[in-house]
Amino acid sequence: MARKSTILSCLIALTASQAFAIGETITISTEDVQLVYKVDDQNKLRQCYFGASLHDDAANVQMTKNDAFPSFGTSYVNEPALRAVHADGNTSTELAYVSHTTAEEADGVQHTEITLRDTYFPFDVVLCFNAYQKENVIEAWTVISHNEKKPVMLYNYASSHLFFSEPTYYLTQFYGEWADEMKMEEMQLTRGKKVLESKLGVRSNQHAHACFLLGLDAPAQEDAGRVLGGTLAWPGSWNLTFDVDNLENLHVICGINSFAGQYSLAKGEKFETPRMLYSYSEEGTGTITRNFHRWAKKYGIWRGDRTRTTLLNNWEATYFNFNEEVLSGIIKDASDMGFELFLLDDGWFGTKHPRNSDNAGLGDWQVNKAKLPHGLGFLVEEAAKNGIKFGIWLEPEMVNPASELYEKHPDWVITQPNRPLDLSRNQLILDLSNPKVQDFVYSVVDNTMTENPGIAYIKWDCNRFVTNSGSFYLPAEKQSHLWIEYVRGLLSVFERVRAKYPDVCIMLCSGGGGRIDYASLRYFDEFWISDNTDAYNRIFIQWGATYFFPSMALASHVSVVPNHITGRTVPLKFRFDVAMSAKLGMDLQPKDMSPEEKEFSKNAIQEYYGIREIVQHGDLYRLLSPYESVRTAMMYVSEDKKDAVVFTYLLDKVINGGNNQVLYLKGLDPEKRYRLNELNKAPNTYSWFTPLEGKSYTGAYLMEYGLRFPMYNQYESKIIRLTEE
Repeated sequence: MARKSTILSCLIALTASQAFAIGETITISTEDVQLVYKVDDQNKLRQCYFGASLHDDAANVQMTKNDAFPSFGTSYVNEPALRAVHADGNTSTELAYVSHTTAEEADGVQHTEITLRDTYFPFDVVLCFNAYQKENVIEAWTVISHNEKKPVMLYNYASSHLFFSEPTYYLTQFYGEWADEMKMEEMQLTRGKKVLESKLGVRSNQHAHACFLLGLDAPAQEDAGRVLGGTLAWPGSWNLTFDVDNLENLHVICGINSFAGQYSLAKGEKFETPRMLYSYSEEGTGTITRNFHRWAKKYGIWRGDRTRTTLLNNWEATYFNFNEEVLSGIIKDASDMGFELFLLDDGWFGTKHPRNSDNAGLGDWQVNKAKLPHGLGFLVEEAAKNGIKFGIWLEPEMVNPASELYEKHPDWVITQPNRPLDLSRNQLILDLSNPKVQDFVYSVVDNTMTENPGIAYIKWDCNRFVTNSGSFYLPAEKQSHLWIEYVRGLLSVFERVRAKYPDVCIMLCSGGGGRIDYASLRYFDEFWISDNTDAYNRIFIQWGATYFFPSMALASHVSVVPNHITGRTVPLKFRFDVAMSAKLGMDLQPKDMSPEEKEFSKNAIQEYYGIREIVQHGDLYRLLSPYESVRTAMMYVSEDKKDAVVFTYLLDKVINGGNNQVLYLKGLDPEKRYRLNELNKAPNTYSWFTPLEGKSYTGAYLMEYGLRFPMYNQYESKIIRLTEE
């Protein structure tokens, strides 16, 4: 009787809501963008529009048959956003509209929830949205729950589904490998599925990145055309599916990669998916970029309103081979050069298993007294004496088998029983689905900070992905939960660390760009996009990354030549000019410089301080793409449009006549006059910019006529400062 009563109650509720809701219009609106849903005469929620804002006319859009959130078994779509097996074995789900609410969650943020319910089972899906008004970003996620007597098994559980009906679609994906991250490639979508995904669990962006650009009815352009940009806020396995159906309609389904990750959902439990972030523009990808950057600085990155510090890192200078004397010298050099912080990288810990290479010590976070007899506190004091801050490298999620931690807790690692250990970089991953492991990982950070209260910076690394995906903590029937519970545990640790240490600057690193996402970045000040510090490669890596992630948080370091990864040798000026287009740092050591190089570097660091606010807090405009031209250029413009800075680089030598491509500037106030000055001038070298030096022009002139000066030599570079007169 209870079962029949529950079903009857659901049917009565749905019938009542259907009578009330037919024709109901629900709008998710920012200042310039609208996503419009309607309820049809079958009480089904349909997506009817997504594009430039229709304002009050949104209610007049036509009804469609496009499922807002297609579910397996009843929706006529190739790829479902939801697939569940109910407690009685029924494999179908049919969702109907129940209700919706819209409210101001915070200043400039409109929150909407649309409740859908199965027409038979007490099974709910709530579509959730945050619409960021000024930033024109829409955040979408789902919350799934039920009151069935037994668990429901979830097999597909997307964060978002969007529908488009256009003549053509052009997808830009972002992919790469270690030291070759954020490469871009555009392709036209044809009938069938294009799937971008990661199944790595941890360090999940190693081979591809959970972001995309979608040109609607034309390839994506920088300054024109309709384009959608999206990125998933989730540091675990992910899936972005682009499914062109038999009618040439496109379904974009984004969220966690549920491969091998079916989830048993208990009665009353709420399963919340990660946030999918979208921005739409009818003025090209440049607007998408600026929307994401403005959103990130306010909502997506820790302390996005604060200026980031410059630092000197010891890694490329010493690797694991250092002592107190060596580090004290580097600290003094960092101060003398004008840096604000010294970062001690890997190799400072381990007693029984000292960290003298990457095959031992991870997990044993006690200072190696053979290297540092006076501990980290001595180095913190040395930094303070020299007027700079001190930072430390940690990799708390990982463990070497050659460690005291592993000897005590072999059951704390992710691995399958009855299988040999599968090592990567000689290490294993600690199982963060286990609350005791979460406490340990938190304690690594907490103990390091409390024992050395002067530490001002943490580089949080993560150097391998999941294999042998087994948990000694989770029961046998929930082993597939590991892919989700690890991430939940990780984010919980991040939150605990931030709650106690809100003022410590923390860099997000994962063997380079293996973990760059907005679920993680909300707890981090900055990110390390690649271990490849070759300035030539960095132009491409940073070009791709900045479509979604702001330059203020993108750590970019001047390094040694020949470069330790590529072997390439490029001029010191070129290395500085590239690094100064983001958040400047350095691995190149002053002790290895000539007096002339030291002098140039000191001056360059001071020049950076003069433009740092523009680079880190200004709006980014791309002028010439390295994918389309031998010369590349970009610029930043301050919010008040009083200041700007242009970066341009020549990637290959042009023999006859040089490269004369015009730099048509963007984002300036056409009525203002701007004085031009070249920064970081190479000593004893003629600059072809000299005829323009010190002259002033209107913003209209610089945008319509442009900057015109030739560049001839490979790795030639210029930084041009514009100041309102």
